[in-house]
Amino acid sequence: MRKPLVAVAFALGLPLLLIAVWWLATLGSTSPFVPKPVPLVTTFLDTWFGGRLFADVLPSLGRFAAGTALAIVLGITLGLLVGLSRGLQAFTEPTFEFFRAVPPPVLIPVLGLLIGVGDEMKIVVIVVGAIWPVLLNTIAGVRAADSVQTETSRSYGISGLNRIRYQVLPSAAPQILAGVRQSLPIGIILMVISEMFFSSSGLGFTIIQFQRQFAVPQMWSGILLLGLIGFAVSMLFKVVERRLLRWYYGLKDLENAS
Repeated sequence: MRKPLVAVAFALGLPLLLIAVWWLATLGSTSPFVPKPVPLVTTFLDTWFGGRLFADVLPSLGRFAAGTALAIVLGITLGLLVGLSRGLQAFTEPTFEFFRAVPPPVLIPVLGLLIGVGDEMKIVVIVVGAIWPVLLNTIAGVRAADSVQTETSRSYGISGLNRIRYQVLPSAAPQILAGVRQSLPIGIILMVISEMFFSSSGLGFTIIQFQRQFAVPQMWSGILLLGLIGFAVSMLFKVVERRLLRWYYGLKDLENAS
């Protein structure tokens, strides 16, 4: 019982400290640009837990989920293909480096002209930016596969899809999931940026509208909501990662115990 309580105390300690500092710093403040904690919570509930939940929040989460899911699937698939072939890696590396260096937000006007200004464009923007951590980590994970395991697989006649399933993917899984972890906040950032262009709904569009209308408390409440979404996504990913890599963390625990 003591360990969970200690873990909760460590998890909540810094947020509670920051809120206390924020509350003390805004005591007696009359600045319209820096909200106080209690009024901000009230504004947050009034702003987002009404019609905006269905009009703005859920559509944004849908675009984020679709874009990041596509980025993960494409990144792992391409990463496996490239990582398993030295020739293909040498052939694609210059092109990958070129496109990885292009900031996805600058493609939004171009994609708006080519694809249109609907949800498809916003999803493509997320995919273009979020795919790189998954792709590059998958390639690195596949290339770093244990040579002894590879030779053992060949000796037992394990090849093709069976080798990928039973040797390559488990070996590269920790690095692949590290790439997925990096892609999730990128997906949230690009979700917001893409909605600031050519959009009439979504979190990014709504926050910009609040800023233009000088609705400062509502604007801050949108920023708070984005932070909470990022935190929830991170916690959900940790649960999934723990389940997928329970064998890996089991080995780490054994190593630490010894």
